Amino acid sequence: MVIEFLTFVVPADDLDEWLEIEAQHWSRFLEAQDGFVRKEMWRSSDDPTSVHAVIWWESMQQWKAIPQAALDEVVAAMGPHEREATCVAFDVLRQS
Repeated sequence: MVIEFLTFVVPADDLDEWLEIEAQHWSRFLEAQDGFVRKEMWRSSDDPTSVHAVIWWESMQQWKAIPQAALDEVVAAMGPHEREATCVAFDVLRQS
């Protein structure tokens, strides 16, 4: 299991609309991908503009097998709502 941890900067005034559009495009797309497990959206309690997408994948290989052209289509569909993200990956060592 691997976790993709993305951090976006989303102004508080844009948050509700951005979350809705992000769900329509990115979440629906990811849910259809082989190896996708689940996704959660978190907001930092000390910085309301810091939004984190936490995405579980069965394996790094499945995550990275998504074709770049398909990712580019989702980026285009997001239009002006697309945000740059910082990305960190974590390997699950133990679950309880």
